[in-house]
Amino acid sequence: MVADLSQLVKAYDVRGVVPDQWDESLAELFGSAFVQVTAADAIVIGHDMRPTSPALSAAFARGAAARGADVTLIGLCSTDQLYYASGALDLPGAMFTASHNPAQYNGIKMCQAGAAPVGQDTGLAEIRTLVEQWSEGAPRPGAATTPGTITERDTLTDYASHLLGLVDLTAIRPLKVVVDAGNGMGGHTVPTVFDGLPLDLVPMYFELDGTFPHHEANPLDPKNIVDLQARVLAEGADLGLAFDGDADRCFVVDERGAGVSPSAITALVAARELARNGGEGIVIHNLITSSSVPEVVRENGGTPVRTRVGHSFIKAEMAEHGAIFGGEHSAHYYFRDFWNADTGMLAALHVLAALGNQQKPLSELVAEYDRYTGSGEINSTVADQTASLTKVRTVYGTRDNITFDDLDGLTVTAPDWWFNLRASNTEPLLRLNVEAKNEKTMTEVRDEVLTLIRG
Repeated sequence: MVADLSQLVKAYDVRGVVPDQWDESLAELFGSAFVQVTAADAIVIGHDMRPTSPALSAAFARGAAARGADVTLIGLCSTDQLYYASGALDLPGAMFTASHNPAQYNGIKMCQAGAAPVGQDTGLAEIRTLVEQWSEGAPRPGAATTPGTITERDTLTDYASHLLGLVDLTAIRPLKVVVDAGNGMGGHTVPTVFDGLPLDLVPMYFELDGTFPHHEANPLDPKNIVDLQARVLAEGADLGLAFDGDADRCFVVDERGAGVSPSAITALVAARELARNGGEGIVIHNLITSSSVPEVVRENGGTPVRTRVGHSFIKAEMAEHGAIFGGEHSAHYYFRDFWNADTGMLAALHVLAALGNQQKPLSELVAEYDRYTGSGEINSTVADQTASLTKVRTVYGTRDNITFDDLDGLTVTAPDWWFNLRASNTEPLLRLNVEAKNEKTMTEVRDEVLTLIRG
C-alpha cells in the first residue's frame, strides 16, 4: 500500500489503524528499513496480544531477514520484556504494540542494541523516508546474498529472573495484591514474575484479549481503575496494581482503594534506588512531576535533574548523566540497571518490597512522598496557543515573587505553588498542571489560569 506516513510515524514510534493506515506489506518495508538504518546483522522482535500483532511482526521479520539480518522472535511479550531482550542479547529490537490505544490500532516501538531509543532524531525519520520512497515505487536495495535466519526464543523466565535480581523480596511479609492486567500483557508477565513470592495474587482480566472487553488498558484514566479499586476493598487487599496494554506502565492503588500518585511512586523508588547505590546518584524527573520528587532525592543524598516531558528526553538524560533512576508523571519508570529503559514491573516490585519490609499500610507509607496537592493534567482547546501563553505570562509578570521557566512550555513558580502550561504538538490544546501546598491554593490558581486561557 502507498501510505500517508505523516499520520503513522509519531515522535517516538509507529502507530495507526490496521489495515486503513498500514498493513503487512508496510510492516515488511519497515523491517527492511530498520535493518538498513541500524546496519544490524541481527535483531529481536516481540509482540503484544492484539489480533493483528502476529502477522505484522512476522512481516517485519521477513523484511529484516531479506536484508540479511538474523531475526530472533520472542513472541508474546510486554514492551519491557522486549527491552530486556534487546539489552541482554545486545540487539536492536522492535516491539509490536499500540500500548493502550483501541483494538483497531497497532504500532512499532523500535530500539537500538541495549534498548537505546529510536525516535525522530535517532533513526526514525530515516526509516520513515525509506518506507515512504519504497511504498511509492522507488527501487529497493536488492535482497542480501544470504538471507538472515528467523528463529524463536523464549525470554520470559530470564526477564523475570533479571528483575528479581534487582529487588530483594525474600524477607517481605505476606501481601495480598490485586492485579488488573486490562486483558493486556501484564496477564502474560505477572504470573511468572510473581511466582514463588509471598504474595496472595488476585488476578483481574488476565486473559490476553486485544479487543479489551472490560475497559481501556490505560490506568492513568480514572475510569479504568474503578474495577480495581472496588476489588481491592472487597478483598481487603494490601494494594492493587494496574498495567497498561503493553505492560510498560504500572499504576498503584492503596489499601483504601485510592490511587497513588505516580510522583509519589517516583519519590519512593528514587529513595530505594539511592539507598541501593550507597546514598548517592542522579535521578531524572520531568518538570510536571511533584516538587516532592526533587525534595526526596536531595534528602536521600541524590541529585535531581529536571527534564522536558517525553520518554526520549528522559532516556537521553539518563544516558548523559549516568542516572540511576528516572520517573514521569505518566507512570513510566526508568532504571539504569534496566538499560535506562522503562519498566512498570520493576517499579511494582519496589513498591511490594517497600510495603512488605515494614508494617504500615501503603497509604501511610506513601504519605511521606506525597506532600502537595496536584490538579492532574487539564486540557483546554485554544485558538492560538502562543497568544494564550503570552497572556498568562503578562498577567503573572506584574506580581511579586514570581519566576518564569521555559524548559517545556511555561512554568510559573511562586513560594507555595507552581503551574506548567504547555502546548500539544498534535492538537490545538494547552495542557495545564498545577501544584500547591494545599487544596484551596491549588484550586484558586487552577481556576484563575483556566479563566485566562479559556476566557
